[in-house]
Amino acid sequence: MQKKAKLSRNVLIFAVVAFVGAAIIALLMPKPIPVDFGTVLRGPMEVTIVEEGRTSVRETYIVSTPVAGRLLRVQVHTGDAVVSGETVVARMLPINPAVLDSRTREQAVAAVGAATAAVQLARANLDAALANEELANSEVERSRALYNSGIASKATLDRAESAWRASRASRATAEASIAMREAELANAQAILVGQDDLGFTGTDSSALEIPLLSPIDGRILQVFQESETVLPAGAPIMEIGDITADLEVIVNLISSDAVRVSVGDMVILRDWGQDNELSGVVTRVDPFGVTKASALGIEEQRVRVEIEIQSPPKDRAGLGHGYRLEAAIVVWQAEDVLSVPTSALFRTNGDWSVFKVTDGVAALTRVDIANSNGVFTEVSNGLAEGDTVILYPSALVEDGSKVESRQ
Repeated sequence: MQKKAKLSRNVLIFAVVAFVGAAIIALLMPKPIPVDFGTVLRGPMEVTIVEEGRTSVRETYIVSTPVAGRLLRVQVHTGDAVVSGETVVARMLPINPAVLDSRTREQAVAAVGAATAAVQLARANLDAALANEELANSEVERSRALYNSGIASKATLDRAESAWRASRASRATAEASIAMREAELANAQAILVGQDDLGFTGTDSSALEIPLLSPIDGRILQVFQESETVLPAGAPIMEIGDITADLEVIVNLISSDAVRVSVGDMVILRDWGQDNELSGVVTRVDPFGVTKASALGIEEQRVRVEIEIQSPPKDRAGLGHGYRLEAAIVVWQAEDVLSVPTSALFRTNGDWSVFKVTDGVAALTRVDIANSNGVFTEVSNGLAEGDTVILYPSALVEDGSKVESRQ
C-alpha cells in the first residue's frame, strides 16, 4: 500500500515538473513577429507628377479707355455674359475742359486779340495783292497790244508778263497767310472754350457718349473700375474672357520634375470640387524657371506648365477662372507590369531588397526595380506574381524570422 502511494506521488511530481518545463520552454521559444503583408501584383501602372494648379482663361481681353474722358458708372457686373460687337460694357463722355485761372485767361484773351489783328492784317495784304495783280494784268494787255502794233518791243512785253506773274504769286501768298492767321485765331479761341460752350451742362448728354463694346463672346471676369470717374487714355476698366471654350490649367512644377514632362503628356485633373476626374494634355513647358519661395520659406526653381482641358464643358460645370485643383501629369505608363508595394522596399548594402514570406518564414530577397509612382514600384527581377512580402519591415525582422499577420 505504501509502495503504491509512493509511486503515485512520484508520477504526480514528474507530471508537474514536465508541465513546468514545457511552460518554460514555450515561454522561451521565439514567437512569430506580427507584421503587415502585401502581395506582388501584375497589371497596369502609371507614374505621375502631382502638383496643385490654377485654372486660367488662355486669352483674356482688357477693355480700356480709347481716349481721355469721363467714365460713366459701369452697369455690367462680374460673371455677366457678353456678345462680341453688341454688348455695351461701358460708356464714356469727352473730358471736360480745364478751368483757367485769371492770369491764364487774360493771356488767352490777349492771344485772341493778337490773332484777330493778324487776320485783319493778312486780309489787308490780300487787298493790296489783288490791286497789284489787277494793275499788272492791265499792263500786260496794253503791252501786248502795242507789241502787236509794232510800237513796243518784245522786252517790254516780257517785263509786263513777269510783273503780272509776280503779282499772282503775291496774291496766293496773301491768301495762304489769311488761312494761317485764321487757324491761329481758332487755336487761341479754343483755349477759352468752357463747359457752357460745349453744351456739357445740359441734361441730355447721350449724343456725346462714347460706347465701349465687348471685343469677344464670353463673360466678364473682373471689373477694375465701376464708379464714375475721369480716366486717362488707356486706363483698364474690366477683363473679359471665355471660360467655356478657352479655359486651361497652369501648374508651377519644381524644375527637377519639369524636365520629365513633355508636350503631349496626359493629365488627370481632380479635387476641383466635383467627384469626377477631368482629362487634359500638356501644351507648353516654359524653357525657363523662376525663383519662388515655398510655404516654409525655402526658395525653389519653378517652371510654368500649361495644360489644355479636354473634358467637355458639361463635365466641368461651375469651373471658372482662377480656381484651384490638383493636376497629376502622367510621365510613364504601361499595361502589364509586375509591381510590389513601395513600402516593402529597403536598402541592404546598396541594393534594393524585400522580405518575402514563405510558410510563415521571412526570407531576405534582393530585387531589381524600375519605375515607381510612390505607392507601387515596378519589379524586373527577384519576385513573381502572387508572392507575399512584408510591408514596413521593422528592425526585429531578420532573414529566417518567423512572422504572422498582424491582427
